[in-house]
Amino acid sequence: PLLDEPHHPAERNYTHQHTKDWSASVDAADAFVFVAPEYNYGINAALKNAIDYLYFEWQYKPVGIVSYGNTSAGLRAAQMTKQVVTTLKMMPVTESVAIHFIGTHIAEDGTFQGTEGMAEAAGGMLDEIARFAEALSPLREPAV
Repeated sequence: PLLDEPHHPAERNYTHQHTKDWSASVDAADAFVFVAPEYNYGINAALKNAIDYLYFEWQYKPVGIVSYGNTSAGLRAAQMTKQVVTTLKMMPVTESVAIHFIGTHIAEDGTFQGTEGMAEAAGGMLDEIARFAEALSPLREPAV
């Protein structure tokens, strides 16, 4: 749901079970890949809302972005997303996957049909995410 917690996410004082579940899921992960469309030159509301629900859980974790759209392949939304996540101390990797004309990659049965170039880009992005996840792991340890 749209952010519905009475307290700021930085307080980590969650009252709703859906927020506690989201917090646990994000907290348990070492890295992320966001698959995001572009709407009106920007980040979509669902992704922004999902990010805004939490604060500490995102910190010191790398993120890769698979963006999609028509002629822009979602690249403007990807750039906007990078601005948002760096505020949360996340590390967006440079490597990404940009999917132009998304509709041409959807088969009749509704499955996504990527190209060899997309697969190669995804491999490079995932390799870089793994490197950053390992490098950032000491920063994710609780401070003593």
